[in-house]
Amino acid sequence: MVPMPSAKRPASPFTPLDFQLVLLRRMADHNPDLVEDARHQLGASLADMREANKRWQAMVRSPRSRTPLSRYRSVLGEPESRTPRRIGDLDCEAWLWPLPLWPTLRFEVLTAPNRAVWNEWLVRAPGAPGPELRTLDDLTPWSCTVDEAARAFAPARPLEGSAPTRWGLAFSAPDARGVRREAAAEFTWGLVQRVSVTGRPG
Repeated sequence: MVPMPSAKRPASPFTPLDFQLVLLRRMADHNPDLVEDARHQLGASLADMREANKRWQAMVRSPRSRTPLSRYRSVLGEPESRTPRRIGDLDCEAWLWPLPLWPTLRFEVLTAPNRAVWNEWLVRAPGAPGPELRTLDDLTPWSCTVDEAARAFAPARPLEGSAPTRWGLAFSAPDARGVRREAAAEFTWGLVQRVSVTGRPG
């Protein structure tokens, strides 16, 4: 008797844990040690992180993929809050989700009235104290968000990111000796990854 082929197992749900591994995978290029510590904190292996990223990319690129907003809702559940926001002449809504790995941050998705996603990154949680940013030395990896750095060292100029989910800021700030320097900060998913001095002391 020929054995019947076994049924293919359905894929396990993509969970908030998997999504946090996706965020970490992008940050590993700049801060592998921080990412490794965070991965252990989540109880996940390197293979788990690679698999989560592989599945996420497949979902994003699939021709049958959900819309970005539906995808986030399916993975992260209903948002913690939805807040109307006006940016220039445009009305939008900010959806916020908590992530256990970063309790003082929230994952923010800015949506247009037609539910198109304009932006997606980590921001400081409402009511959570932000870092004190006075010098370049204060911009340690994962210490602040794009908005916090831009406010602390205004006027900052946005820079094109080196890859999707990455952003940059150009600004001037004092170093540890109080000498003002031209600098650039790189962010992944809205969280600072590294800072480089780009000009001579001013």
